[in-house]
Amino acid sequence: MDFSPDPYILLLTGAGLLIALVAWLPLALRRLPLSLPIVCIGLGAAIFSLPQVTLEPLPMNYPEITERFSEFVVIIALMGAGLKLDRIFSFRNWGITWRLIAVTMPLSIAAITLLAGWWMGLSWTVALLLGAALAPTDPVLAADVQVGPPKSGEEDEVRFGLTSEAGMNDGFAFPFVHLAIALSLAASTGKPWFAEWITYNVLWEIGAGVAAGYVIGRAFGWLTFHVPAKTKLAKTGDGLIALSATFVSYGLTELIHCYGFLAVFVTALTFRHAHRDHDFQLEMHELTEQIERIAMMVLLLVFGGALVSGLLAPLRWIDAGAAVVTLLVVRPLTGLIGLMGHRADWTERLTLAFFGIRGIGSVYYLAYGLNHMPDVEGGDRLWAIVGLIILISILMHGITVTPIMRMLDRSHGRDPDADEAASPSG
Repeated sequence: MDFSPDPYILLLTGAGLLIALVAWLPLALRRLPLSLPIVCIGLGAAIFSLPQVTLEPLPMNYPEITERFSEFVVIIALMGAGLKLDRIFSFRNWGITWRLIAVTMPLSIAAITLLAGWWMGLSWTVALLLGAALAPTDPVLAADVQVGPPKSGEEDEVRFGLTSEAGMNDGFAFPFVHLAIALSLAASTGKPWFAEWITYNVLWEIGAGVAAGYVIGRAFGWLTFHVPAKTKLAKTGDGLIALSATFVSYGLTELIHCYGFLAVFVTALTFRHAHRDHDFQLEMHELTEQIERIAMMVLLLVFGGALVSGLLAPLRWIDAGAAVVTLLVVRPLTGLIGLMGHRADWTERLTLAFFGIRGIGSVYYLAYGLNHMPDVEGGDRLWAIVGLIILISILMHGITVTPIMRMLDRSHGRDPDADEAASPSG
């Protein structure tokens, strides 16, 4: 009799254990200086180090899968981020967001591009791609520094700023990814690039993305909350409506060739505004959060496997130094510059500037750029650089997030343990 394990049965067992960890780990790690991503990477590294596991999940070996899976995780996270923001959208109310988007992010792109081109010796088009990939803060891995669920009251200036920045900057970083692609194509074909880039990649794709996201959000808001009572979608009590809105928003906007990431976030904000106090908002957010955590854990397990499979092998010492400078100098400095004049104390400003978490969004942008640029030399090195920065960010921000956010809460007169004390002990 053959007692060798059936791969399908092993997959089911592993999936069950993963889902259990998704539910239990956030509670277990609540007071510890650890984060869910750190644990996931460690588990992935352990699993892929087993001699029975022969797969090497390196992103350069699976470029299309890497692009599409990271894309999926990001759009789910963007819907979740938009649904949980309580603050009503306006240019004045969102002043901190515009500072981080219009000042901090372009300065970060420029600084990382200079660092990669001048110090690391990369070509300027590849350096620009690296800058565009590493400048945006990540909507997926930043859950511990984001606002709480809808109507939870966990929306101070720091949490709001980091959540809204992560939601918006993915769309506004994309033009610079396209600029790197356009410059790369122009170098090989001699085709003029500026007019098409500014009119199509900047004006059309941003403008149409915002407009399409708004229209789709209004449509889902009306169908969910405002049609006759017997047929409104909120009566279903099924949070899958949020998943539907995510896919429809992203799919339709990509069909008309505009920025789907930006559209999904705008759809989420508009959807939330359709009926801000309805309990169904919480149900939709809970479902998107669960799907996001499962997808994130799968991706981070694979990332841990990539690390033990040689992802960082092409690194040079100069790359490691640039990674540290990117996280400890570029983001904090550009963050503080963007927040100059903002009415917030220094503790809040430093926290906002420090927690520029890099993660899944950077994976997507690099995969997209490499898949669309002709003959990029040193792709393995680029993946190693991005992988190292993501690893350092996850470790550094994951270890510090719990004590820093608890200290911030106490400085504002909030008890971070109040919810635990109020919950039943059974």
